[in-house]
Amino acid sequence: MMDWAVDLYAMVTAFLFETAVQPVFYWAGLMQWADDAFDWLDFFVFGVVQVVVVYLVCRPLEVWRPVEPAQPGRLVRTDVIYTLLVRLGLLPMIGFVLFVTMQTRIEGWIADSGWVPPTLETVFPVLREMPLVALAIYIVILDFGEYWRHRFQHRFQWWWALHSIHHAQTAMTFWTDDRNHVLDDVIAAAWVSGIAVLIGVPPGQFPIILMVLRLAESLSHANARVDFGPVGERLVVSPRFHRLHHGVLSVGQEGKNYAVLLPVWDWVFGTADFNRRAYPRTGDPSAPAAYVGGGWLRQQAVGLVEVWRALRGRGRA
Repeated sequence: MMDWAVDLYAMVTAFLFETAVQPVFYWAGLMQWADDAFDWLDFFVFGVVQVVVVYLVCRPLEVWRPVEPAQPGRLVRTDVIYTLLVRLGLLPMIGFVLFVTMQTRIEGWIADSGWVPPTLETVFPVLREMPLVALAIYIVILDFGEYWRHRFQHRFQWWWALHSIHHAQTAMTFWTDDRNHVLDDVIAAAWVSGIAVLIGVPPGQFPIILMVLRLAESLSHANARVDFGPVGERLVVSPRFHRLHHGVLSVGQEGKNYAVLLPVWDWVFGTADFNRRAYPRTGDPSAPAAYVGGGWLRQQAVGLVEVWRALRGRGRA
């Protein structure tokens, strides 16, 4: 399934490595690091693909029907920095590789005992012959996991101290999706990759699943006056649906619309808001000033202070 895309991606990555990266490492006498360089290039190329796809989908919508026609460029540029740092580093992919390595060792120990842990395709063998259905199920399960991770970000004070960096943006665009504290990104990477390994997501399908979820998240943050209608709004998260989550009256533990891709989770757990006429201002009025107007480094530093205060039970100053 999607073998042509995987093969094309592998061919492009190998071409770039052989023509651009490997000669430099050979010239510099660093060939002992060639394998690590290839792994980094693999992550980098996939990140570039993500950024390009997201831009081509989301930017035209923001130009066509912006919620806020004029936004402070300085605030948006900070989010661009977040996106490039995150997506060209690809913490979820790195986390998945680490978890796969760990799983291999654990499975070796388990194999000695004669017990093989179940995965989705061992529980339902028919899925081996239905790769598209299996891929859809993997996406649904990981999306469910992301819904609960998002709720926990709002539920626990120490986690909200980190996640508030994301909500503090008053000039929200599709770049805002990656506006997170690095500790929050590490937790997210461990969360999604851990679930993926647990249910047996094939390594070749994991990048495709990431692409779907990342595109959905970026689109939902777009500065675009777009909804999917009374039916579509209940099937797929739209920019309007998620903007209600970022509204100034929907922060902290009182949030609504936590879903990443499928609003059904908000239906089922009573956190849905389908006010189709609302496009509220975004931001967290209680956030530190650095969370709003500071640069990447300043926000990361203040985030560490804020999470420490929360862990000590002091809350915000």
